[in-house]
This record gives sequence, structure tokens and C-alpha cells, in this order.
Amino acid sequence: MGLFDSHSALAARYEIARATGQMPTGVVMDQLLSASEAIINGRKTVTVGTHNYLGLAFDEASIEAAVEAVRREGTGTCGSRIANGSFSDHVALERELAELHGMAHAMVFSTGYQANLGIISTLVGAGDFLLLDADSHASIYDACKQTQASAIRFKHNDAADLDKRLRRLADEPGNKLIVVEGIYSMLGDMAPLKAIVEVAKRHGAYILVDEAHSMGVLGDNGCGLAEREGLLDQVDFVVGTFSKSLGAVGGYCVSNHEQFDILRVACRPYMFTASLPPATVASVRASLKAVKERPHLRAKLWANVSRLYGALEAAGFQLGSTPSPIVAVCLESDATTLAMWRALLEAGYYVNIGLPPATPSGESLLRCAISAAHTEAQMDGLAEALIRLGHEFGVLAEPRLMAKA
Repeated sequence: MGLFDSHSALAARYEIARATGQMPTGVVMDQLLSASEAIINGRKTVTVGTHNYLGLAFDEASIEAAVEAVRREGTGTCGSRIANGSFSDHVALERELAELHGMAHAMVFSTGYQANLGIISTLVGAGDFLLLDADSHASIYDACKQTQASAIRFKHNDAADLDKRLRRLADEPGNKLIVVEGIYSMLGDMAPLKAIVEVAKRHGAYILVDEAHSMGVLGDNGCGLAEREGLLDQVDFVVGTFSKSLGAVGGYCVSNHEQFDILRVACRPYMFTASLPPATVASVRASLKAVKERPHLRAKLWANVSRLYGALEAAGFQLGSTPSPIVAVCLESDATTLAMWRALLEAGYYVNIGLPPATPSGESLLRCAISAAHTEAQMDGLAEALIRLGHEFGVLAEPRLMAKA
């Protein structure tokens, strides 16, 4: 048996797709021009797939903070915080994250993936139960593999199904940890968090909310869905990332639990990974300030979401159920999805693509990640291009012609 034989089915699908033209995995940004444009294949292209939700990856204050930090403190920390110590900005960033969420404790990780992997796998162990939404991110599923806790999936966004599964565990002595997401990364829909928190409280379960795609996007201060729903004081843990609204890389967890700091010497993905470099931490601190003090960025983002989602919905596309910064166009086949994605790129619009098995329920998706940096003209242009291609590829019915008098 060959080393890669276990991936043979995936490799076959990949080769078939690659034979038909450029692949999403092969896109190279020759030059980034702004928060909403890049040179791809030698052409100026509108980028609608970067998750730069507030445009802060190109924010002048964040850039200058990064430049100053790298000149002052060098390019990297060269090790983990438990080995090499914490820089003052690490400590300051954790304090600011805790204060923003109104919580007592915060830990910063080198990636959002590690935040989920580390926190979830460290909180529960043998004899415990991990209840996760069926549409959870890969980092959450991978955390299940790192713990001896029993992992149980409940139906996507179905509080009643969660309640049923917790009732079955009523006589089991272990801890129960529920994991949901604020905004789900593929279809852009949101967790029914009030109903899920109610179920959790009824059964004495803990709850962790992954706000990766909702941090900066929802809530008066941009803390995410838990803040918008008035539930920050009722959830046990909030995990998030710096690689979306904050325009950088890294992750975090905040909590009010008194014993939270023990995770610093128990959580292996935190203990044994090099800490974030000074430039990244400094830019995140500047972006975090912008999230709190510049609510007009969220207003502009949501105006762009409404503009695109409304146009595509009116045209007859099947979309994710809830307008959000992730506008997912659901299509019937991988072949059509790839062909429309390539045609969009030719037309000057870069979007994400989602294909099984990475998508919920086997959908094929064209996935648009909207930003406050996009202009109305860019949103209108993308909508027009998608609608035109929808007719060309038979996804949309041809517009009805006016009957002759």
C-alpha cells in the first residue's frame, strides 16, 4: 500500500477538476492593490474572498503600529511564551480582549485554528461529553480527535435536537461542553444562540461560542453574536480569530472562569507553539481599537451585504438562509461551480469556492466574503456578473420576455 493511497478518491476528483482549467488552489495574488483589489493573472480583480470584513488589513493605523513594532522589537519571538517569556504587547492585548468582552481572562494563540484545537481539547477529557453542531468548522472537529471525551453531533442550528441528546446524557456524570459558532463559515447562517443557551442552562452544560466570523461584525462593540444577543455573561467561553475582521493572524479565548489561567500550563497548542510576533500583536491591538471606536465600518459592511444579498435573492439564486458577510450561492454540481468560478475570475471577480466534503450536506458553493472596503459599484458589478453567468449556465431561468401587444 502506498503512502498516499488513502487519498486516492480525493486525488481522482482533484485531477478531474484540474483538467478542466485553473483551480482555486492555484490562484496567485500577483500584487495586492488595496483591501478590495488585487492583480491576478495580470488583471485588476475585485477580491471578494479575503474575509477582510472591515478592511483593516490595509488600515493605516494598523500598518504603522506593525512597522513600529518590528523596528522596536524585531521580527519574531523565536519561541513559545512559556519558554521565551511574554512581550508586553502580548499581555496588553489579552487585557484589552478581556475588557472588550467584559470578561476576566483572555489567552492569545498563534492561530484561530489552534485556539479551538487547544481550548476544546483541554477543557474536556475522558468521561466528559463534547456536543457540537454538525456544521462545525474543521478546527472543532479536529479538537474532537485530540480529546478522550465522547463527541456527539447535533443537527445544525437545532436546539431541540441538542436538548434531546442532553436528556439522554442526564444520568452520565461527566461534564458536557456545547460548541457552536456565531456565524457559520460556509453558508453564513447564525446560531440560534438564545435557544441553545437556554438548553445548556437547563442541563447544566457549559457552552463555547466560536465567533471567528462574527467578531467585529456583530454587536455594539463588535464582540460577536453573543454580544448582539445579550448573552456574553451567560456563555462560558468565547473563541475568536484575528485573521478575519482584525486583518492579521492569531486567535484568542476569553472567559470568566476563575481557574481559566491553568490552561496556560495545560493547553499544549498554547504551550508548545511560538508566540505571535511583535508586528502582528501591535497591528491587532490597533485593529481592535478600530472595531470598538469605528462602528461606521460595521454599518458599511452590512450595507454592502444587503446590497449584494438582495440583488442575488431577487434574481432567483439559492442563497444561505441568513444575510451575513458570507454570501453563499448554492449550485447543483461541482462542474458548474468550478466553471462559474473561473468565468467570474475572467470577469474580474475573485470569490471563494466550496466543494464537498468541506461543505455542509454536500453543497457546491460560490462563496462571497463581503468587506466594508467594497464600493457599491463593486457589489453591483459582482451581482451583475453572477446573474449573467447564472443565465448562461442555466442556473437561473431565462428572464421572461414581455408579451407582444
